[in-house]
Amino acid sequence: MTTKLIERSRDSNDTLNLELFFELTPDLLCIAGYDGYFKRINPAVSKLLGYTEEELFSRPINDFVYIDDKEITAQNRDNLKKNIPLLNFENRYLTKNGDIVWLSWTSMPVEEEQLVYAIAKNVTHKRKQEEDRNLLIKNLTKINNDLKQLNYTASHDLRTPVGNLLSVFNLLDVSKIQDEETLEFIDILKAATENLKTTLNSYVDILIEKDGLQAHVEELNLSDSLNGVLRSLNSLIKDSKAAINVDFSGVKKIKFNKALLESIFLNLITNSIKYAQLNSRPDITIYSRRLNGVNQIIFADKGQGFDMEKIKDKIFGFQQKFNAHHDSKGLGLYLVHSHITSLGGSICINSKINEGSEFTLSFQD
Repeated sequence: MTTKLIERSRDSNDTLNLELFFELTPDLLCIAGYDGYFKRINPAVSKLLGYTEEELFSRPINDFVYIDDKEITAQNRDNLKKNIPLLNFENRYLTKNGDIVWLSWTSMPVEEEQLVYAIAKNVTHKRKQEEDRNLLIKNLTKINNDLKQLNYTASHDLRTPVGNLLSVFNLLDVSKIQDEETLEFIDILKAATENLKTTLNSYVDILIEKDGLQAHVEELNLSDSLNGVLRSLNSLIKDSKAAINVDFSGVKKIKFNKALLESIFLNLITNSIKYAQLNSRPDITIYSRRLNGVNQIIFADKGQGFDMEKIKDKIFGFQQKFNAHHDSKGLGLYLVHSHITSLGGSICINSKINEGSEFTLSFQD
């Protein structure tokens, strides 16, 4: 008899402890039926949602779910009826006063009882922090992109007057200047201007290379893009007496990044002028075509060319130099290759020593 009383007392204590746990826990505990109604809830549910127990029991659970989450919640409830547990599922509920709260659910179905035992945590604060963080990241990203665009625009636009200034120095007939101090002053100004040009070119190349993976793609008019580059290289083209033949009738527009396309034109043109054959003016041909469903730009010159047997694996490498030109940095073709491939395109080259080079750029639609 004594043993049975002790067992009953122990059972009563266990039940009491479970009731206390159910009533006092800050998490939301509930038992729901397969019919979509609450069967039992702890006080935390009423406290958070603001409804009385009678109100929560009298309406389908889906009535309290935020409208945008009703469909996904119903789908997960159907999975529970198929005896598939629900782990860390987050959805929104609408409180009685109209506030939105985020709940993270872990729910276990018991098919024999046609019941679902569930526990939820209020993760509204965590969600709010995530939203604030994402908004901050979005704003910072926009500011960063605006600053990069400002840097690029300033560096790019300054190259034109700097190039024109260098042309003025080249036009000066210093043989008629006798004053040594004036000659020295001109040399200093010319050297400073050349350094500025190099610095600006480096800034633009670095900005474009770093931004390549996130480049904005838009439909570009090839003639407009090329003409902008030709204007910035006006003095270099005039000084070198370069002949540039252009035909974009094959393909007039492509989808690409504006800054990257201008950089491609800039590097290929300056390379062709820089590495023209001695005592010959640069002869450049640029045209477009559509071949086998692919938009292409062909860029050809009659310059010094390359020994492809020797350098075919290095031609687009970083800081690879193939001649002793004083202005060679080994970056031009590396950047061209980087730009075109970063947006899914490709580039190939055909070249022979003293016969020139032909680059075929293929663009992804």
